[in-house]
Amino acid sequence: MQRSLGVARSTGTDSLADILERILDRGVVITGDIRIKLVDIELLTINIRLLIASVDKAREMGIDWWETNPFISSKAKEREKEKL
Repeated sequence: MQRSLGVARSTGTDSLADILERILDRGVVITGDIRIKLVDIELLTINIRLLIASVDKAREMGIDWWETNPFISSKAKEREKEKL
């Protein structure tokens, strides 16, 4: 009886496009923390969070900041002008 551990293994036939499609479809989160201390006094903390996903997947997760950013969205830029 063979057990599956839930880890996908590549057979060598996946192309870069297949892997990229899989990543964008499911999403990948990369996180990290950088802390600089001197004699047990924390001088600097940097929290890094990176999400790689398709636009549809991001919207599904409730992330849509690019739609309201006037530097990215022309519609948001027009709304900013209307406010002035």
